[in-house]
Amino acid sequence: MENFEEQNKLPELKLDAKQAQGFLSFFKTLPQDPRAVRLFDRRDYYTAHGEGATFIAKTYYHTTTALRQLGSGSDGLSSVSVSKNMFETIARNILLDRTDHTLELYEGSGSNWRLVKSGTPGNIGSFEDVLFANNEMQDTPVVVALYPSFRENGCTIGFGYVDLTKRVLGLAEFIDGSHFTNVESSLVALGCKECLLPMESGKSNEYRTLHDVFTRCGVMLTERKRTEFKTRDLVQDLGRLCKGSIEPIRDLVSGFEFAAGALSALLSYAELLADESNYGNYTVLRYNLDRYMRLDSAAMRALNVLESKADANKNFSLFGLMNRTCTAGMGKRLLHMWLKQPLLDVNEINSRLDLVQAFVEDTELRQDVRQHFRRISDIERLVHNLEKKRGGLHHIVKLYQSSIRLPYIKSALEKYEGQFSSLIRERYLDPLEELTDDDHLNRFIALVEASVDLDQLETGEYMISSSYDPALATLKEKQESLECQIHNLHKQTANDLDLPMDKSLKLDKGTQFGHVFRITKKEEPKIRKKLTTHFIVLETRKDGVKFTNTKLKKLGDQYQKILEEYKTCQKELVNRVVQTALTFSQVFDSLAGLISELDVLLSFADLASCCPTPYTRPDITASDVGDIILEGSRHPCVEAQDWVNFIPNDCKLVRGKSWFQIITGPNMGGKSTFIRQVGVNILMAQVGSFVPCDRASISVRDCIFARVGAGDCQLHGVSTFMQEMLETASILKGATDKSLIIIDELGRGTSTYDGFGLAWAICEHIVEVIKAPTLFATHFHELTALAPENSVHELDMKQIIGVANYHVSAHIDTSNRKLTMLYKVEPGACDQSFGIHVAEFANFPESVVALAREKAAELEDFSATAVVSNDDKEEVGTKRKRECNDDDMSRGAAQAHKFLKEFSDMPLETMDLKQALEQISKLKDELKKDAGNCSWLQQFF
Repeated sequence: MENFEEQNKLPELKLDAKQAQGFLSFFKTLPQDPRAVRLFDRRDYYTAHGEGATFIAKTYYHTTTALRQLGSGSDGLSSVSVSKNMFETIARNILLDRTDHTLELYEGSGSNWRLVKSGTPGNIGSFEDVLFANNEMQDTPVVVALYPSFRENGCTIGFGYVDLTKRVLGLAEFIDGSHFTNVESSLVALGCKECLLPMESGKSNEYRTLHDVFTRCGVMLTERKRTEFKTRDLVQDLGRLCKGSIEPIRDLVSGFEFAAGALSALLSYAELLADESNYGNYTVLRYNLDRYMRLDSAAMRALNVLESKADANKNFSLFGLMNRTCTAGMGKRLLHMWLKQPLLDVNEINSRLDLVQAFVEDTELRQDVRQHFRRISDIERLVHNLEKKRGGLHHIVKLYQSSIRLPYIKSALEKYEGQFSSLIRERYLDPLEELTDDDHLNRFIALVEASVDLDQLETGEYMISSSYDPALATLKEKQESLECQIHNLHKQTANDLDLPMDKSLKLDKGTQFGHVFRITKKEEPKIRKKLTTHFIVLETRKDGVKFTNTKLKKLGDQYQKILEEYKTCQKELVNRVVQTALTFSQVFDSLAGLISELDVLLSFADLASCCPTPYTRPDITASDVGDIILEGSRHPCVEAQDWVNFIPNDCKLVRGKSWFQIITGPNMGGKSTFIRQVGVNILMAQVGSFVPCDRASISVRDCIFARVGAGDCQLHGVSTFMQEMLETASILKGATDKSLIIIDELGRGTSTYDGFGLAWAICEHIVEVIKAPTLFATHFHELTALAPENSVHELDMKQIIGVANYHVSAHIDTSNRKLTMLYKVEPGACDQSFGIHVAEFANFPESVVALAREKAAELEDFSATAVVSNDDKEEVGTKRKRECNDDDMSRGAAQAHKFLKEFSDMPLETMDLKQALEQISKLKDELKKDAGNCSWLQQFF
């Protein structure tokens, strides 16, 4: 235990029996809340107790030996002590990384404690000084409230949100299906960390599905009483919080049936009205779901959009790769938001691309502006701290130092004379001109230069200039006069005592005695006689003898009094300057918006230019016209890894020809990377960035659906296959012809025939009903029969248009059967998985590989194709002839098609698992019965 304490510097838990007893009696009065981690401030250190102590010991100290017992017997309480550094680590982890706990901080002593700070992942306001003292704020947490109303035709969702950092309130109302795809994409787009929901007496199926959405999105669920979702005083409350007149607010709120209740619950939960600094500072708006591309949590994960703790380096995620922002914090937060909210409006996208192109083409302009941005502080956070009364003179000075960089930024932008100069003038130069005129930031700069002693900044002191206020100037004169008198007295005393000034006779200033003389113990015997007769000895210590006289004491007391008056006057003036500076907060908000937008666009241009293979500008067309053509496309995150030499590929999703692509090929051949890179390229283009392609033309997508990788959710009682089916169900329900669908290896979590049946039915449904461009990577080579060129006439019950086969190619050396991946995507189907070759790569025993080949040869329906042998001859993939006549095959195919049609028509979203399995079993039995007189069908059973 001693070693453990020494290693981890655990503060000692110093409580006597009386203090411990008092604390135990208080602790018992606290309400039970399994989510709350409660910390108690004991000045030099903190403590946690009960379940909170066990959680901290296991999670942060990784051992229960850190626990001590407070009290004895049945009244005893597990306790742990926490240093200041560990407290900051715990606060950051609970509020910024996790979504399963809340944090509470208490102050007091004995049995008298009070809650001084409480925070949740969505509401971190009171802990901001701890969380962001030495760190930039990367993302703004948002709290959402949902008020669902379940009806026969679906569920109407009342949706409200509050962004406490940007001081924005939003309302929306929409109908959602049983999978809550709209709720999920809204939570993702807003970067929601916490969601309020009315308490439910019975946990119905609908609520269970909703809870699953929160789990997938990493959102903390907080249940509130139904009475908090009332709308009676909402308009009046919003009138106090929001800028402008109350009429537009009343009109906005009256248009919603349930959203107003959700917003009302948020105001109560975040206690916005309790803090007067919020009054008149909020904006309320209608949140429009259709303004941005919808992304669910599965797509965000599949496309690696945001960074994760598991990333080996920053380039593993799209955010990490694209984040080349220079301003402190602001640019990062905007990039975070843009990646979660890709645009749908072609003009808006092109406007961003125009600006990126301007910065890509003019390297000098880009580097010049970026150099000035490095000197810009986090304006949003500085103003926020001032408004929350957490700011002081150093915040004002940082705003001033940022403001005086603006003329340099303006002159750099004015030098640009390229084809987009009018856009740069309209978007940035004219607004900057307005913001920096004599009524706005120039007035702020003049205020700071007049009021702040800028010469003192070099010494790290933030002081009001004495010339700013007559009273302060008078006090400063008196202070300097007294300092001069004390200095003269020091000089005179040195002469009287015949000691060198400063070398032997020192003048000290301390909190205990004020101004005093000090000499070393060695010098003391020389002047002992004079000391006892003319001076008052205060203390004798190792470092010397401290003494004074009536004259020095009188001057010291006067100096102390003047200093206190000076500090009080300084404090009042600082408050006045801060209040005046706050009148510019709207100007700074607009400025922060402009600077962070420019920062992100410069970041895009920097990425596009600095990659070894430069990015290209995509052509953007509306969602109902044009195709998706990516020539020489690459995966931006994969090619950025040091060990990768990336092989580019073309992807041509052409309406009516190759709108639905089935991609086959060997394991590890690059299918997953290829289909993901298409999604990533489209997302980057709609965010307004150049893309890693030789040429790109993109028809705007309203949504990207991705079913990639079989992630187990067994902690939530969901198997791999069930998770796969749930994700696929949300695709079938949510996708439209304007979406993009990416599916990887569907149906592998169950038996071959069930899996194939599902995969076929899903493909057919997407092609014929949804009609969305789709990339479908699979090992079911039989699916390639969906494409017209690959279908056998007898199987082809109806012509399916727009399906094309592609494969990732591999090379097999016929002499030693060695497999080489070529990572090229080529037209046509691939007829074998090369699974046995991969097993050989993994050093399987030879006997196992030989048996596998033997069995595969017995079962294999297809001959080898799309494999380039040593003599460069290609074999043509054809179905092996069956021992069945044409009538038998035709009849069997019709029955099989009927089975698949009935299966695809099943309302899986309204059925529970048991019902679905019973229905599938029934359909299977009927097909088995039909197979009795059909040898073609019998081979499948």
